[in-house]
Amino acid sequence: MEKLFEKFYQKLHHVSLQFIRSEYNKIHWNARLIGIKGARGVGKTTLILQHIKKTHTLNEQVLYISLDDIWFSGHSLVELADIFVKRGGKYLYLDEVHKYKNWSVEIKNIYDDHPELHIIFTGSSLLEILNSRADLSRRAVVFSLQGLSFREYLAFTQNLSIKPITLDDIIHHHITISNEILKKIKPLRYFSHYLKNGYYPFFKEEEELYHIRIEEILNMILQIELPLTRGTDIAYIHKLKKLLLIIAESAPFIPNISKLSERIGINRNTLIVYLTHLKDAGVIHMLYKDASGITRLQKPDKIFIENTNLSWAIHPSHPNVGNLRETFFVNQLNKNHLVTIPQHADFLINNNYIFEIGGKNKSKTQINTYKKKAFIALDDIEYGSENKIPLWMFGFLY
Repeated sequence: MEKLFEKFYQKLHHVSLQFIRSEYNKIHWNARLIGIKGARGVGKTTLILQHIKKTHTLNEQVLYISLDDIWFSGHSLVELADIFVKRGGKYLYLDEVHKYKNWSVEIKNIYDDHPELHIIFTGSSLLEILNSRADLSRRAVVFSLQGLSFREYLAFTQNLSIKPITLDDIIHHHITISNEILKKIKPLRYFSHYLKNGYYPFFKEEEELYHIRIEEILNMILQIELPLTRGTDIAYIHKLKKLLLIIAESAPFIPNISKLSERIGINRNTLIVYLTHLKDAGVIHMLYKDASGITRLQKPDKIFIENTNLSWAIHPSHPNVGNLRETFFVNQLNKNHLVTIPQHADFLINNNYIFEIGGKNKSKTQINTYKKKAFIALDDIEYGSENKIPLWMFGFLY
């Protein structure tokens, strides 16, 4: 047990409090059972270690451990909790729970057997809290974490202090907002770098190895997490990689499922199921014309890679610029808004706002029929006018 505390203290020593995600303040840290889920590399471990460093005095009441630790080759999670509580433990932080078999059942038992213990756990986007064998949905407060927004990237790299901006404020006050932001920073100076290298918080560590690390994350998802949590066939991994390359190089990708299944060698129904798994794993976004009543085998109307940095890692020669713009927009909006596909434009947001995405010279032709609630998000402009809004500004939503 002492070795576990030693590893914990060593890890905590290297954690910086210089930059803390704004999502930190949305987590109800006082709840007795908290889950934080998200794709690999988005900063879940750092977030809980920062919370420990900010909140706790280091003593035997607090322990952090990753559930892939070799200690668990000879011990169970229930055993750990029992020993920890008997030694006065009150706060147990469990990282990477998806790597531990029957994690949900044991956490449920620990929660029920030790009412004085607070448990905070992190895991893959693929965690099924509601459908797990233990059904932790009635006990756990679960939060989802995604990569850095453009606003957070600027805060991290340029010490820019600007609060998140609501979608309604962007739509109705974008000119005023542009003025205020441009007094502090030139967003376009950093935007292209963010699209390529700024989504995952580890980009500052070794930038020359950044996309290699993203590839490693993708390989871990395809080769380990999906087979482990969704039972995907390892023999299909190279076909899934081929599929992701096709999506990354399209502008955007509008799937013909029958032709696609023939092209990559996976039957239609299996392909749609695997697309759903990729979405759940935080690898792609699937958008529909009608988001209500989506069935398990319903084909999506558009597919995007989850974020632009992942697009660059999948297609390093140069992803399609139109695809990158739309991928960025979907990524930043999809976190807190309903994004669907309208009849004659790129996106419909919250069943209320129509959006076209493009470069600075894109015309309003496609949105003219929509009148008041239609907008164009334009790349390469600092200021907008009327219903033309700078694309970069949608990176300030969270």
